[in-house]
Amino acid sequence: MVDAKGRNMKCLTFFLMLPDSVKSKSSKSSKKGNASGSSKLPPVCYEIITLRSKKKKMSAEIFPTKKPASSTTTTTVQEYQQQNLNNNNTIQNCNWQGLYSTIRERNSVMFNNELMADVHFVVGQPGRTQRLPGHRYVLAVGSSVFHAMFYGELAENKDEIHIPDVEPAAFLAMLKYIYCDEIDLTADTVLATLYAAKKYIVPHLARACVNFLETSLSAKNACVLLSQSCLFEEPELTQRCWEVIDAQAELALRSEGFCDIDSQTLESILQRETLNAKEIVVFEAALSWAEAECQRQEFTSSTDNKRKVLGKAMYLIRIPTMALDDFANGAAQSGVLTLNETNDIFLWYTAAKKPELKFASQPRKGLTPQRCHRFQSCAYRSNQWRYRGRCDSIQFAVDKRVFIAGFGLYGSSCGSAEYSAKIELKRQGVLLGQNLNKYFSDGSSNTFSVWFEYPVQIEPDTFYTASVVLDGNELSYFGQEGMTEVQCGKVTFQFQCSSDSTNGTGVQGGQIPELIFYA
Repeated sequence: MVDAKGRNMKCLTFFLMLPDSVKSKSSKSSKKGNASGSSKLPPVCYEIITLRSKKKKMSAEIFPTKKPASSTTTTTVQEYQQQNLNNNNTIQNCNWQGLYSTIRERNSVMFNNELMADVHFVVGQPGRTQRLPGHRYVLAVGSSVFHAMFYGELAENKDEIHIPDVEPAAFLAMLKYIYCDEIDLTADTVLATLYAAKKYIVPHLARACVNFLETSLSAKNACVLLSQSCLFEEPELTQRCWEVIDAQAELALRSEGFCDIDSQTLESILQRETLNAKEIVVFEAALSWAEAECQRQEFTSSTDNKRKVLGKAMYLIRIPTMALDDFANGAAQSGVLTLNETNDIFLWYTAAKKPELKFASQPRKGLTPQRCHRFQSCAYRSNQWRYRGRCDSIQFAVDKRVFIAGFGLYGSSCGSAEYSAKIELKRQGVLLGQNLNKYFSDGSSNTFSVWFEYPVQIEPDTFYTASVVLDGNELSYFGQEGMTEVQCGKVTFQFQCSSDSTNGTGVQGGQIPELIFYA
């Protein structure tokens, strides 16, 4: 195009959809001008803007390359996502697409948004449902189940789909991953989200849920997660749960979550050979579960009903392996055993000719503790090692999850002696476990074991502080030629000095020669 002065001009034409008010006027005028009505195209407005050809920065001004990820844009995306979580998704800017530089950001605006929604989901159980908008194309791209539902051979063209078996919060978490490529998990919703991810075959979200559960796994929730991991067919998570339950069996059995497991999971725990717990604790846990099961089945919590709901699981408790005092003061007076069973078990303890029992009579094997020894030699001198209420401490880290059950300590170098040991285990100053022990030293250079009440779970790649305050014979053996890294089976231990140590113990020498652990 050439202007009046003969200069070259360039045209940039924008095709804009007319608003409804203009459409109506345009349609009336088109009827007058074109009675045949042969054109079926929607009315458009043509706006011509002339630009001088000498203005070389035109493209840079229209498509800035240096400022696509400004803080303002990021904030706007987050604001839209927060609105969408609440289903408050009115988009006030008619050119909202221009606010976002990537398809991911523009797609995020559609999350839980009624704009252009072509399907709705009624999610949750009756009385607690939530109606959520969706976009078939986006959902089909994110899930093969949604693709089959909307575009497969048996696709249904329903505008509203009821999903009673998924919680609304979990369904929203899955939608947020599909639309925004973001994973938003909490302890309250992760199991329900895992169920949704499994149901709709969203494998990466399911893997993230499993990783979240493995990270938050503890004795308090291990039994419940064991039940769920079997349901979801997650063998790695199942194995992690068993590791925690075996090592911290008494804590797991006494947790509230144990009473919430199903009967099949109960039986698998009760018959576990490596369960590291006293049998009286196993028996008491089974009774607690039976009482909770009576409530679930709306039975009265009588001894007969407890025995009824336990069924064959009762015989998985190894009652004959209890200490006699535990049986006499606990199981024998619980009321869940018949008179004949009680008599036969008493005879089992005392008679030379033992009766046949339905209960297993072999003790559980439990777990075999392993020992990490960090010194290559030990020694003693006439003026070392002395104890006057001072703390011996060392920091350590592992590359795999383990459970610290106790420490191995040196004893007297001047004949037999008794020591009192206060042991502690901390993480970043937070006390995780402590116990007060007494042990007898025979005067040798051997180590002597002191134990925590319950094994303490140790996560990988984090330094923990092991401490002991000893009271007893002042002169004892001490370690030397310490190692900064020790390989124990499949677990690698790293050691470093602790600022809590006020009695001379460090990496190169001192006390706490051994860490006793389960792995």
